[in-house]
Amino acid sequence: MRDRERAAIALAFDQVVDDYEVAAVLDREVGVRLLERLELMRLQPELVLDVGAGTGASTIALRGHYRKARVVAVDLSSRMLERTRTRGSWRRPIPAVLADAGQLPVPDDSVDLLFSSATLQWSDDLPRLLDEFHRVLRPGGLLLFSTLGPDTLRELRACWHEGAARSLRSFTDMHDIGDAMVGAGFADPVMDMELFTLTYGSIGDLLADLWATSGGLLYGQGAVLLEPWPGLSEHYQAYRQRDGRLPATWEVLYGHAWASDRLPQRRDPTGAVSVSLDDFRRRVKG
Repeated sequence: MRDRERAAIALAFDQVVDDYEVAAVLDREVGVRLLERLELMRLQPELVLDVGAGTGASTIALRGHYRKARVVAVDLSSRMLERTRTRGSWRRPIPAVLADAGQLPVPDDSVDLLFSSATLQWSDDLPRLLDEFHRVLRPGGLLLFSTLGPDTLRELRACWHEGAARSLRSFTDMHDIGDAMVGAGFADPVMDMELFTLTYGSIGDLLADLWATSGGLLYGQGAVLLEPWPGLSEHYQAYRQRDGRLPATWEVLYGHAWASDRLPQRRDPTGAVSVSLDDFRRRVKG
């Protein structure tokens, strides 16, 4: 991730931390559903990373689920991590690390479970991010994550005027994510999708909610949220439901895969496969 993009994401979440826990209804629900999937996994981890921990709700749940494990919260926002630390106690503090998900300060092959809810969508280089996740996971370690799919905010995308529509953040299709996991060296990737619809009294309420949960990151230019173009509300009326509410669709993708001892591979347009020399040297040394 570029330094400018990294700084923008950190600042955005620093700014919304006070309102985030109230506004992030969907993030909380998705986090709970992702955690429920661990019931189906046979895993007794020693080290768990909660990457993109936010205010720490999932971190606390992971500590409750794996009482013998060391659960470490990782986030790019210092203020989010401050809130996470308040959930611990003097007898059992929460280890919290300020770091970019794509540059984890963790040794190779050291993590048993990498949990990441609603974080992958902020990466501008998903294959490289998955390479990093695979690097830190032990062979046989589990990656479990959720992210947003391309149908997210489809009503808003359809209504937004042409110039602003190009500024809406795009999200990766689940089949492409599955391919990226295989390319990163993961085994047995599984992806599935769930649609959620949140409803609002006005377009202003929707935009305010987006601001409170992402600081405008869904747009690339946060200022566009403050003054929606005059025709937006009028166009959105076509979606108004019988109860008078305005819907907003969110496509949530869930994925999991197991780290293998296979090196990450990339296939170029000609079909040639490339393997990182650094990865090869590291594997031989290991």
